[in-house]
Amino acid sequence: MAKESFDKEIQFLRMLVLTSGAYNRQQFSERLGISIHTFDKTIRRLKEIVSSTYQHLPQEERKEFAETIRFSYYESTDPMLLFLFRAKSLKESESQRISLLLAAMNERALTAMELLDICCTSQSSDLSLPDEKTIRSDLKYLEEVGVIARQAGARPYRYRIQNDLIHGLTDDELYDLYDFVDVMANTQVPSVQGYLLRDGLKKHFVRQQAEKHAIEPFLYKYHYYSRILDEAHLFTLLRAIRNRRKVQFLYFSPKSEKSYASKNTNPLFERDTNGKVEKTIPLKVVYDHQYGRWYLLGSGREGVRKYRLEGLTQIEEDESVDEVAFETRMNELQEKIQYSWLIDTGRPVTVRARFYNPEGSAPNFVRERVMLQGQWGQIVQEDEHSFIYEILVNGTTEIKPWLRSFGSSCEILEPAQFRREMIAEWKEIQAYYESV
Repeated sequence: MAKESFDKEIQFLRMLVLTSGAYNRQQFSERLGISIHTFDKTIRRLKEIVSSTYQHLPQEERKEFAETIRFSYYESTDPMLLFLFRAKSLKESESQRISLLLAAMNERALTAMELLDICCTSQSSDLSLPDEKTIRSDLKYLEEVGVIARQAGARPYRYRIQNDLIHGLTDDELYDLYDFVDVMANTQVPSVQGYLLRDGLKKHFVRQQAEKHAIEPFLYKYHYYSRILDEAHLFTLLRAIRNRRKVQFLYFSPKSEKSYASKNTNPLFERDTNGKVEKTIPLKVVYDHQYGRWYLLGSGREGVRKYRLEGLTQIEEDESVDEVAFETRMNELQEKIQYSWLIDTGRPVTVRARFYNPEGSAPNFVRERVMLQGQWGQIVQEDEHSFIYEILVNGTTEIKPWLRSFGSSCEILEPAQFRREMIAEWKEIQAYYESV
């Protein structure tokens, strides 16, 4: 699939999930930065994907795309991104050729020339025949993504399907593995790699005609399942960090009126977009579990920059960075975020808060939660009714939601300005509950 198409469909799905169909076609198009014609074309394509994804269902149970998100509530943890990965567009000739290659290598290990002969004799006569360069390119791609493996030995190299996992484990071990992957993919991040593995195992069980209850023992609902879409960029960024390479992308800030804009290939019809071309040295990717957001921390001419992954489109690796320069930038970042609750780089300030123990002899879940989630903060004073927690952080913006989530069990003591802010917020909340 062309990068632009994949970016567009990710943004399209994200907005559809977050707005629950609240926009009409015109509003949707304006918010995305595409034409109504492109909107309609994208909807048609996604409906085709849904139709192929659920083709095993009886005709009366098939749903339109807009209903798919609600169609299988507990399954909505994975279709948003997985269903795009499954449906990455291939030309008809590519689709048929790769299917032939995989089917052939499933039987035995074969050389590139043997696979070329198979394709030339088995492929439909109305499709163009591949050459050796095309077959070798396909094999390189399939090997990179782990679908096939090259056999040890002298040239010419032989390739086979990489399915040792399926054949190396017993059925009971595969069920245990499926259950583990199912739990981890639905409770940990990143999730998508686990969903892909779970999807492959599930298809294997279905082919073996396993009982449905054996492969669907648990039901989950991921609170921020739309954020899983951001993982499409995650491994590209991690690879760039590992290889010490800059990245370039078109960035749409969360404050922007648009979240995407069509890439213009004809200069006569070029339009301004709200996106900004950015180039940065990627240093760190951070996940905010409280809000379900991914962030990229990078370094450029202006110092440390922060980007929300949901705003990244048309991402590409750029030139490499000298290792010494990379380490220098990384050390600068670590120094700036040393006291960040998440990614804040503001002025360090000491926060003191009093936490009140729950009444009665019940377990002290307040203290347990503070000890578990309070990062490097410490309890500096304690009595039978309460304890005082202290932490040095880069500003109070990021720690505020966590402290606020304790409700009446938490009282901010210092700094005074932060205390006044919290008092004002609680008064505002109280006003919402005044008698009507």
